[in-house]
Amino acid sequence: MADTKNNGLFTDLIRGGVERSHFDETAEALYLTSGYVYETAEEAEAAFDGNLDRYVYTRYGNPTVAALQTRMALLEGAETCLATGTGMAAIFATMACQLSAGDRVVASRALFGACYAILTKILPKWGVEVDFVDGRNLDEWQAALATSCKIVFLETPSNPTLQLVDLQAVSDLAHKAGARVVIDNVFASPIHQKPFDFGADIVCYSATKHIDGQGRVMGGLVLGDASFIDDELLPFYRQTGAGISPFNAWVLLKALETLPLRIEAQAARAAAIADYLSSHDGVLAVSYPGHESHPQYEIAKKQMTGFGAMLAFEVKGGKASAFTVLNALKLIDISNNLGDTKSLACHPASTTHMNLSQDERDLLEITDGHIRLSVGLEESDDLIADLAQALDMLS
Repeated sequence: MADTKNNGLFTDLIRGGVERSHFDETAEALYLTSGYVYETAEEAEAAFDGNLDRYVYTRYGNPTVAALQTRMALLEGAETCLATGTGMAAIFATMACQLSAGDRVVASRALFGACYAILTKILPKWGVEVDFVDGRNLDEWQAALATSCKIVFLETPSNPTLQLVDLQAVSDLAHKAGARVVIDNVFASPIHQKPFDFGADIVCYSATKHIDGQGRVMGGLVLGDASFIDDELLPFYRQTGAGISPFNAWVLLKALETLPLRIEAQAARAAAIADYLSSHDGVLAVSYPGHESHPQYEIAKKQMTGFGAMLAFEVKGGKASAFTVLNALKLIDISNNLGDTKSLACHPASTTHMNLSQDERDLLEITDGHIRLSVGLEESDDLIADLAQALDMLS
């Protein structure tokens, strides 16, 4: 394996986890295999009882998947990592392996729709208590965490409204309550936010998003200390089939090589678009953590090294106006995916968060005029021109 000790970010993302086969290939090998063979029955027995460190079944482990996990742990600054089939598999496995009937979870209310569904529809059926707070309000966190709990779960920035949570302050409160802090760090990306530096215990990603970055494969990642990953998550992961396919792991492994370049370029375009939208008469509000108009701009500067490729804006006239703008886009595609090199826009109230009640959407401040924009790598001027002609349709 390549020596990555004390290397920089770009070196780790190109060399980390590389373990060449006897063919001495340049690119990382892709091990498309479900199983492995043994020289003897005794060797198989030793492998299965844990006395021999080797691969036994790809649901348990695979060399290509291991390379992805090593590289991602280097990027995140984590002790270890497990790769899952999807981002939601990462979130669900992280919670399910820790929780039992009678446990309690405290979560920020501003969450991706599927995460919200796990907390409101699945965990309560298991006898798990879930309490929600406004993630921006430290008084609500303090009140909720005056009682002990098992997990604190949050997104920052949140999907789709880009609300922020003060990671250090909430982590401090959570640890006093005996909780582990689990964060979905997708919107920020591992390039622009390092949750472990602010007290988080477990970091999850949908690698389908910015990490792949080109709309090709599904994948998820869970990062944390070895005691959690090895002792709690790994047994659940192996027995429930949460693992990623070697092919998808290989695509993500290669995608990591260009992740910093893509994220920095996309964030620069997002900042330019936020500036444009903030001055447009047809736009009621813009939410971008790096824009001074964001109500939590100071928190963004404190805990983010950059402000990401995601933004949201609200147009005047509600759903009809939002649909008019979306339908008029010529360059930007309508899609519920995000993190792609292609710019993508969606209407959360009728797509990603449509299963929420109107009251729930009101609490999350997801309005009918709200549009989520994932900024890609097209030229900034071209993207702004596309948004300008679409917004002109409102008049």
